[in-house]
Amino acid sequence: MGQHEDNGRTTAARRGLKRKLKPEFEDRKEDAKVLALEARVHRHVNIRHSVVELPGEVHSNPAITSTSFSMASETLPSPCPSVCNYDVFLSFRGEDTRKNFTDYLYSSLTQVGIHTFRDEEELRIGEDISTELYNAIHGSKISIVVFSKGYAYSKWCLNELVEIIHCAETRGQTLLPIFYHVVPSDIRNQTGTFADAFARHEELFQNDMERVEGWRAALREAASKKGWDIEQAENGYESRVIDQIVKEVLSKLKPEYFAVAIHPVGVNSRVEEMKALLNLETSDVRIVGIYGMGGIGKTTIAKAVYNQIRDTFGRSSFLMHIKEKSEHFNGLVGLQKQLLCDIFKRKKFKIDSVDRGIRLIEERIQGKRVLVVLDDVDDLEQIYAFVGQRKWFGPGSRVIITTRNEHLLKQAQVNGKYEIRELDKFESLQLFSWHAFGTTHPIKDYLDLSVSAVNYAGGLPLALEVLGCFLLGRSAIEWKSELKILQKMPHDKIHKILKRSFDSLDHDKKMIFLDIACFFVGLNKKYVITILDGCGFSSISDINILVQRALLRIDDQHNKLGMHDLIRDMGREIVREESHQYPGKRSRLWFRTDVLSVLHKHKFI
Repeated sequence: MGQHEDNGRTTAARRGLKRKLKPEFEDRKEDAKVLALEARVHRHVNIRHSVVELPGEVHSNPAITSTSFSMASETLPSPCPSVCNYDVFLSFRGEDTRKNFTDYLYSSLTQVGIHTFRDEEELRIGEDISTELYNAIHGSKISIVVFSKGYAYSKWCLNELVEIIHCAETRGQTLLPIFYHVVPSDIRNQTGTFADAFARHEELFQNDMERVEGWRAALREAASKKGWDIEQAENGYESRVIDQIVKEVLSKLKPEYFAVAIHPVGVNSRVEEMKALLNLETSDVRIVGIYGMGGIGKTTIAKAVYNQIRDTFGRSSFLMHIKEKSEHFNGLVGLQKQLLCDIFKRKKFKIDSVDRGIRLIEERIQGKRVLVVLDDVDDLEQIYAFVGQRKWFGPGSRVIITTRNEHLLKQAQVNGKYEIRELDKFESLQLFSWHAFGTTHPIKDYLDLSVSAVNYAGGLPLALEVLGCFLLGRSAIEWKSELKILQKMPHDKIHKILKRSFDSLDHDKKMIFLDIACFFVGLNKKYVITILDGCGFSSISDINILVQRALLRIDDQHNKLGMHDLIRDMGREIVREESHQYPGKRSRLWFRTDVLSVLHKHKFI
């Protein structure tokens, strides 16, 4: 396409823009934004006509008209960037959802380390808003569109949506729609409030109906995507819908991010404190430990920190459950292989012993800047198996260790220690309320009862979560009864709080819980269901109930059963109480030494 032809089209586009500058538009803030946007858009019309070629499947889709894609191609200011600067772009109408649903969605995404663009949050003063907006759309891996009743009234939102649809079709960007108190069919068919909005657009844009048709096509395409209907999903509990959205985004971003917490209350401030200890601006090699009692949130904070800083390191690895895995045959060797695979993106490393693994890690990592997290360590040898000496690592490397044993961190000569403190009263009440009521605060007539429950939990996140789930849906009389029973137990014996949830289960669910606690943590859910069903249980529904009671978790990425160590230890303690002195009289054995002792003495169960 020649230069003369380019200039002609640009001039014509600008003349078209001048036709839209009617007096009745000039005093309207939103139309001013649209006109500014259109001016920038039309400057690049000839570029798009020369390079855009529609894929075959687009032509065959009756929901997408040729007109719509003519509009899509004409609303692109520049080619999509090859590098993604954001994980998620949020599109929403500010006056509808900015201070409620979208605000909490944005907070939930950012608190788990998902880099999210929300207008007015990421724009730098003095820069053209349309340039930054389009760069954010093109530079995002996922777009989340919050359709509200007033969404279609905003021409700014509709222009965003055309842009998002273009990126979804041409470069595979993921589009996740949320239908916030609107019916998806109203969006697809432009009925209801969407019909009224388009009646106004057709009146205002009589000389540019192609643009209006482009907006219609974008809405049809977006509303045909799988998403969340707020009024239908999770029985209308918005917080639970947001939990599902965060999980879905994390799964689509895998393997880059870890799921941190369903309700990350108090996480962000602790993450910032940890990052200050890591002192990421310096070029020295730093090892920082996180310590505290079980259930306090050590792994949660480590995951959140890792999510936020891993992109600043070329190589990284997060080794989970080191204490537990090291008890297995060649457990440390397997973790050494994982470390090397994570860092060097190779599937196989030949390691036949821990010593060989130590030498190989030293040889391969030598001088490289890496981020390593060692989770749940209880022995100095475990640390040495992965981090022999600081001189192995390149300038700027960081190692994070989580443990219950503060003394171990002194032995490891860490550069800094961070003790996870209990949640304060406000944070505790908020976290408890999320699990007990699905909101940030207690519902009417439950405030005093909730304060009693929070005081009993003593700021321990896991106890707040489990107790909240245990009391969810119960009457005030039941709350009083259960809290009265709980008050008889010493606060420092937190596992008894967990046992109250266990005691509420029927016989079959108790048996399944104990079997999982003793044998199946970390194993594939389908495999465990096969075994349990073979024993006569209805394990699928029972496992779901255990998850609902916060006694069990499912790793969605790998479909594995997970259980917090305090809950697991509580279950195992129940079995040990069957016979403290004679392991052979217990219903289950899981420690290798106990099994060997019983077999050696022929004291079979």
